[in-house]
Amino acid sequence: MTELVTVEGSGAALAERYSNALMNTFGPPKRVLVRGEGAYLWDADGRKYLDLLGGLAVNSLGHAHPFIVSAVTSQLATLGHVSNFFASAPQIALAEKLLSLFDVPGKVFFTNSGTEANEAAFKITRKTGRTKIVSTVGAFHGRTMGALAITWKPAYREAFAPLPGDVTFVPYGDAAALAAAVDDQTAAVVLEPIQGENGVVVPPDGYLEAARQITTDHGALLWIDEIQTGVGRTGDWFAFQAAGITPDIVTVAKGLGAGIPIGACLGFGAAADLLQPGNHGTTFGGNPVAAIAGLAVLTVIERDGLLANVNAVGNHLVSSIEALDHPLIAGVRGRGLLLAIQLTAPVSDQVAALALDAGFVVNNPIPGAIRLAPPYILSKADADSFVAALPGLLDACDLEGS
Repeated sequence: MTELVTVEGSGAALAERYSNALMNTFGPPKRVLVRGEGAYLWDADGRKYLDLLGGLAVNSLGHAHPFIVSAVTSQLATLGHVSNFFASAPQIALAEKLLSLFDVPGKVFFTNSGTEANEAAFKITRKTGRTKIVSTVGAFHGRTMGALAITWKPAYREAFAPLPGDVTFVPYGDAAALAAAVDDQTAAVVLEPIQGENGVVVPPDGYLEAARQITTDHGALLWIDEIQTGVGRTGDWFAFQAAGITPDIVTVAKGLGAGIPIGACLGFGAAADLLQPGNHGTTFGGNPVAAIAGLAVLTVIERDGLLANVNAVGNHLVSSIEALDHPLIAGVRGRGLLLAIQLTAPVSDQVAALALDAGFVVNNPIPGAIRLAPPYILSKADADSFVAALPGLLDACDLEGS
């Protein structure tokens, strides 16, 4: 690696090279990171950070997990890629393992990312013969054109209109509004079980069950987007499972590969067979290296009892943050290790910047909330170090300038 990439020089110098060489789609980088181990990261200037964002909920097992490193390097040395004219053992094994986490038979289409998983699901809905999709206010489903069509945020959508149409948005968590919007022309309802990008918004109890009944009554598909919440993030394998329902489509990505790009669209019942040969494709989806990474992630989560750790450390974070009783903290919402610290003033950008300077990577998805999506291996001691620093970060905010 050192022969191929030069990381000499300061972080500022590397950031300037980044700005000169990469398209400005993400803004200037906050730091140039050069190494990760467990729940920690190091930047080009040698500073250490506790990773409480996990690569936006991707690094489910932290950084450089030895089991993932071993599985991926071994697979790459054996069989790195084949076209989809052929199958590979890791692809088959991962599909079977994913399906074993559900209570009903289904089938899997592998992709490279979450937005691609949603593109596949979008095409499945068209195969019903209907075109109308109902999505929700505050929803985020990705940035490709189909996924963007069911994403709510106007700032993401407006520059790319017209998008693939016939999408209706209803208030999130409002079962009555959903019932009023769904009719016998509706192909699908797409829902996140928790809205991550909208500041970790949890719907009221009974919402997903109502969505299941409403879609069933009208012959529409229920499509659950588990891209951020799935693969153990909320303390269950998938967040919708706490509601005891069976969706027709589930899309997953992020935590599945623990840093190796992979996503999946799972269909159940009749939805599993709607796509037929020639309807859809992907060059890299189901790649043996990505598939073995997904299989390794699921294996480690089971082997190390990480769902229990997600619940235990998540609950510990919630109670510890709420116990601070700080005037800028309105509460904590979310489940497992997908949490948002709700703020009483719109200063999340300041808090995130101050936290980074203090050695903590967090995220500010909306002005009034700080999002935490750390690796599942986070310890209570790691969590306590952030909680101890949090009052000082909040006290340093400039409320007059917010």
